[in-house]
Amino acid sequence: MNTISRPRVDDAATIHELVAAYDTEVIGSPDMTLDDVADMLAEPGADLDKDGWLVHDAEGGLVAWAWAHRVGDSDLVDVDVIVRPGVEGLADELWTLVLDRARELAAEAGHDAVTVDVGVYRGDAAKEAQAKEHGFEPGTSYHRMRIDHDGPVEPPAPPPGLTLSTGETEEVRRKAHQVHQEGFAEHYGFVKVDYDHWYERRQSQSSTDWSQLVLAELDGRPAAVLIANNQFVPDEDCGYVATLAVLPEFRGRGLGRFLLRNAFAADAARERKGTILMVDSNNTTPALGLYESAGMRRVLAIDIWRRRP
Repeated sequence: MNTISRPRVDDAATIHELVAAYDTEVIGSPDMTLDDVADMLAEPGADLDKDGWLVHDAEGGLVAWAWAHRVGDSDLVDVDVIVRPGVEGLADELWTLVLDRARELAAEAGHDAVTVDVGVYRGDAAKEAQAKEHGFEPGTSYHRMRIDHDGPVEPPAPPPGLTLSTGETEEVRRKAHQVHQEGFAEHYGFVKVDYDHWYERRQSQSSTDWSQLVLAELDGRPAAVLIANNQFVPDEDCGYVATLAVLPEFRGRGLGRFLLRNAFAADAARERKGTILMVDSNNTTPALGLYESAGMRRVLAIDIWRRRP
C-alpha cells in the first residue's frame, strides 16, 4: 500500500533521485541537480506542510512527488506531478491534490479564481495527455539555448555613454530590480514583485552570484540588466543567463546583444564550456532571433500548459 507524506528539506536527495529517473526516461538525462531540488524545498514562501506531497510504496521507496507554488501574490500558481517511470495509478490523485491546493493558494492571496501553469518537456506525451485531461491548454514554449566556448571570447566594444555595474551593492540591485520589473512587464506569466521578495528569492538560491548581475546604464540612466548565475555549472559546466531585460525606451540600440556577448566573454574567461539561457518563443521582443544570430542553438524545448479560470 502506498503512503502519502509531506516533504522535508532532508528529503532533497531522495526527491532528486526520483526526478533524475523521470528526466532520464523522458529526455535521456537528468535535468536537475541536488542543489536545484534543495532550493525548491527552501523556496521563500513555500509551506512544505501544505504545498508538497511525497508518495512511498510498501517497501518505502519514493514513487512520486508533487508540489504547488504561488507566484508572488498573484493568482498564478506553478505546479508539477512527477511519477516514477513504470509506476501506474498515482497521477490522477496527485493532480487533484495540486489543483485543489492551487485554488487555496490563490484564495489566500485574495483572488476569486486561479491560473495554473505546468511545464512539460517537448515529446512527453503522457504528461501532455494528463495536462489536457485536467483542463490545461497550450500557453507558450520555452527554448533552452546554448553556445559552446572553445577558448577565449573577445569582449564586445561598449556603446558610447555606457557604464556597467555588478550586483554586490544594494543600490545596484535595486536599480536592476526596477529594470527587470519594467523590462519584463509584458512577458508571458510574468508577475511583478517588490524588491524585498525579489531579493529574498535570489538570495535563498545556492546558484546566486551577485557579481554576475550586470546593470547597464546609458548616460547615467538605468537601461538594461543581465542576471547570470551558476545553475548549470554543476552538471553542464556552463554559465546561465537567467534574465536579460532592456527597458522599452532603450531597445533597438544593441544593448541586449552587447550584454549577451559580454556574458559569453565572462563565461569563457571562467573556463566554462558554454553559456545557456531560456527564451520564450512567443516573446514580445525578438529575443529568439537575437540569440540565434549570436550563435546559440536550441537544445531543449519545454511547453507551458495553462489552466485558466
